[in-house]
Amino acid sequence: MTRLFAALAALALLPAAAQAADGGRVFQLQCRTCHGAASTAMGPALDGVAGAKIAARADFAYSKALKAKEGTWTDAALDAYLAAPLKFAPGGRMTTAVANPADRAAVIDYLKALK
Repeated sequence: MTRLFAALAALALLPAAAQAADGGRVFQLQCRTCHGAASTAMGPALDGVAGAKIAARADFAYSKALKAKEGTWTDAALDAYLAAPLKFAPGGRMTTAVANPADRAAVIDYLKALK
């Protein structure tokens, strides 16, 4: 009976684990409040962000901290930013981090699919 309970418990956890790695779902839960289809005062739209120059959208007023960053939004730069936004760009305005590395990787894959 104990083995059956353990097996059922493990099966019940599988959907939650699969959902945690779903970038679209993580984006909806953690990012969508500020980042929509169009840029707003809360945050820029993120279509085309992967591979783009950092803080380059003309339709958003980026913080001085983020505008001072050079380079492009590579996977590594996106990962560092999502892991610790204020460490990546001290003085920036984004405070929400994606703590789980698997969730960050999934969000980055999701962002790369946004055109």
